[in-house]
Amino acid sequence: MRRNIKVRPGKTQSIMGFVVGLVFVGIGLFVVIPVFGPFGIFWTLIAVAITVTNGINAFGKKGVASHEIVVEDGRSEEERSSAEQRLEEARNLYDRGLITKEEYEAKRAEILKDL
Repeated sequence: MRRNIKVRPGKTQSIMGFVVGLVFVGIGLFVVIPVFGPFGIFWTLIAVAITVTNGINAFGKKGVASHEIVVEDGRSEEERSSAEQRLEEARNLYDRGLITKEEYEAKRAEILKDL
């Protein structure tokens, strides 16, 4: 089984990012755009995006995830599909009379528990 956990920055970190973002927007508007032209516009747009994202995280309830953690159950696809084969094998042994009903039920419970 695979679970995705989305993580967003803490409130303090987001407030700091918001304040720094505002400073960079100001620098972009009053220094970088007049001096560098098109590059200054690009600079300012990036600063606005960073400021808005941090503002949403700092002052909003939901927020924007900064990264994602993927948690897997540790079993490969092969291991999951082999459970079916193991169940069939246990049933085959029981049908052929090589194991008792109790042994079959115990093995079946063990295989199902591993799922």
